[in-house]
Formats: sequence, structure tokens, C-alpha cells
Amino acid sequence: MYPVISRRSGGVSIGINLNPNNACNWRCIYCQVPDLKRGSAPKIDLIRLEQELRIFLRESLEGDFMAQKVPPECQRINDIALSGNGEPTSAKAFAEVIEIIARVKHEFVLPESIKLVLITNGSLINRETVQEGIARMASLNGEVWFKFDSALAQRRLQINNASISNATILRHLKLSASLCPTWIQTCVFKIDGDPASGEEIDAYLNFLRTALQQGIKLQGILLYGLARPSLQAESSRLSNVAEDWMEKFADAIRSLTIEVKVHP
Repeated sequence: MYPVISRRSGGVSIGINLNPNNACNWRCIYCQVPDLKRGSAPKIDLIRLEQELRIFLRESLEGDFMAQKVPPECQRINDIALSGNGEPTSAKAFAEVIEIIARVKHEFVLPESIKLVLITNGSLINRETVQEGIARMASLNGEVWFKFDSALAQRRLQINNASISNATILRHLKLSASLCPTWIQTCVFKIDGDPASGEEIDAYLNFLRTALQQGIKLQGILLYGLARPSLQAESSRLSNVAEDWMEKFADAIRSLTIEVKVHP
């Protein structure tokens, strides 16, 4: 359990790390996790998770955490986020974790406006237990942030070290959006001084057109830059794109009548 204070959104995000072993089934070159390794989440101590969530909520709502640690303009809970140091849906008890959050959220009588966010690469949504958890999230003001960094297979292999086809991503994206409100989350940056090529941008826009043609109901796109340095071997090769480049990319996406939120 860890708090993240966001001046941009004006609140506190309570992060739940289901991958304390720093293991993920992908290896994104911009990842900020130290000693990242291939693998899945370990067995989750559900009793401890529930205890820690209760303690943190009690301290946030009834204790002095907000007053001592959080700027006045951010002293509210925005969301509970499942992210951490790897792919959270690789946890076998994923659906049980969602039920624990639901129970604790209800017992603390938290405002309905507090979101439950899943940050995922979407690769394991074909699992029934993952679908069960995501569907439950929908009743908890949930959102899925579905990672999609490139529509070119070779570029995706370079960025995410993942071999997954556009057809599979579209299938998983459609399933996610049918179960719970879903945003696509895309990290944009330069590699060796070069941003995404015109070919890559065209492929990305064509992917979105295909998604719309298939009736996939997206909430929109979350465009991100490199907020903190990568801790992967490729770190020295990465740099941020210019803000005007990012805005131009965002406008191209908006031309498809898709909402875009930009976070340089």
C-alpha cells in the first residue's frame, strides 16, 4: 500500500501493489521498477492486504496523515489504484482483491466519486478471474487504463518486449470496454532522439479507427510523457517529446472524435 499525491488531479491516490516481487510478464523500456524481472505476482496475503487498506483509510480519514503529509489543495482521496511493480492481473487472487476493496469501501462509507483504477497491459484479460474482477469494478466507479504504446508489432516488441498482435489487443480491449469503462493509456517519448515516426502515428490512428468500427466504446486516450527516469538498461536512450509534438498527436486523435487527456 502506498500513497501518491497528485497536484494535477488535486488529490491522493491509494496504490495497491500486487507485484512486490518486481515481476511482470512485459518489460517496458520506460519502466521505473528497479530489478524488474519476468514473471507474475506472488501469492497475495489477502488478510494483510485488507488490514493495510483499512489502516491507511482510517489514518487518511480520521488521523493526521492528510494534515501532515498532503498539501491543502490535495487533501482528499481521488482513487484506489491497482498498479505497482508489475502486471496486477497476473495475481491469481485478482477477483478476490476487488471484492476486498468493495467491502472496505462500503464499510468506510467512502464517496461514490472515489474511483477504483486498474492500470494494466491488458494481456491477461482472457482469464475468467480477471474478467470477473473487472466486471465487479464497474459497480465501484471503476476504470481500466489499458496500456497501448504502439500499433507497429516491431516497435511494440522494442518498447514493451511483448509479442502480441493487434488483433489480440483489439479483442482484449473490446472485452475490457464491455466489462468496465476503459481508457487507452499511451506513453510517448523519444528513442535515440527520435519520436514516433509518421508511419507509427498513422498505424496508431488506424488502430483507433478499427476499434471504433468494431464498436469498442472507449472513454478516451491518456497520453503520458516520461514522468520519472527509467530504471531499465535503455534508460539513457530515452527522452521526452516536446509538448507541442504531444499536443499535435493529441489533436490527430481528437479528430477521430475521441477524448484525449494529455500529461506531459
